[in-house]
Amino acid sequence: MKISRIETFLVPPRWCFVRVETDDGVVGWGEPVVEGRAHTVAAAVDELADYLIGRDPRLIEDHWSVLYRGGFYRGGPILMSAMSGLDQALWDIVGKHLGVPVSQLFGGRLRDRIRVYSWVGGDKPADLVSSVGGAIERGFTAIKMNGTAEAQIVSEWDTVRRVVDNVAAIRETFGDDLGIGIDFHGRVAKPTAKVLLRELEPLHPMFVEEPVLSENLRDAIPLLENTSIPIALGERLYSRWDFKEVFASGVVDIIQPDASHAGGITECRKIATAAEAYDIAVAFHCPLGPIALAACLQLDAVCYTAFIQEQSLGIHYNANNDLLDYISNPAVFSYQDGYVAIPDGPGLGIEINEEYVRSRAAVGHRWRNPVWRHVDGSVAEW
Repeated sequence: MKISRIETFLVPPRWCFVRVETDDGVVGWGEPVVEGRAHTVAAAVDELADYLIGRDPRLIEDHWSVLYRGGFYRGGPILMSAMSGLDQALWDIVGKHLGVPVSQLFGGRLRDRIRVYSWVGGDKPADLVSSVGGAIERGFTAIKMNGTAEAQIVSEWDTVRRVVDNVAAIRETFGDDLGIGIDFHGRVAKPTAKVLLRELEPLHPMFVEEPVLSENLRDAIPLLENTSIPIALGERLYSRWDFKEVFASGVVDIIQPDASHAGGITECRKIATAAEAYDIAVAFHCPLGPIALAACLQLDAVCYTAFIQEQSLGIHYNANNDLLDYISNPAVFSYQDGYVAIPDGPGLGIEINEEYVRSRAAVGHRWRNPVWRHVDGSVAEW
């Protein structure tokens, strides 16, 4: 069996899919994308395809090593995301070739389902209580919200108060059993984070995500050591080498590698295994499309410390197309009692509607994240 063709498809709302075909007709799908840089990642996939065409897709570990180490320059969001989608597609091919789910290739699943959460409120939180109520009606038992909009390096008390009031309204309305993840999205710097974490503690968040940027983690260790709130980060880290400092810091409780950014299934499995040795939980990052989610669920099936899964159904970015539009078996992502079952079909366990993918790729997208500015005119973290 040899790889005979590799194609990429930029499809709405902001995704990139890759189709890897073999000479015996087995097709694997992956999702290589950096949100807002999809064209760049597609170009990187095209360059990496030069090596893969004509090679045996079953030699995944060797292909990963060559693509990572063989180009001299390594790491970073573009290369690692391109590799991620190709890696997902290769695992999909091998699973389909053998007639088993990818999880079986790692020794079989250790769980049948995993808890999921729903995004609420959009980029700038508003009408949160109504949004949370809708998520609960759809069966979710956990939600995640953006904590704040623009935040100066030293923010006014009003910024802190709005964050706390929003979370307090959710907690008061829906009780203590609702899991609440609060994403600071790297918008908050250490001087403000120390105040926010203190004020949020009485509201018992499930976790706070990216309370500081990953590159500032070392400087924030004393701050994070002094909070009882579980700390999550990792969506902007791209390999096991990037996560080394996170593990060594001793202050991160939940890591969030992205199977479409951090080297695919091959690398994310290794990152999660390392995290287990440090007693760190895993919540794979995935505000993306159906292939990325399917890859994450295959990982959730075999990673012991995975405890909850992000997913994008109904997320505010999905304006023109949504999670289920591109698959022929949408029931595979049926959420019940706040959980989703691990797909047990061959490969990634989903069936891509290729005709629809091609029709929407003709429309394409040029999604870009917004550029925000503070009141003084300086650019703000989005």
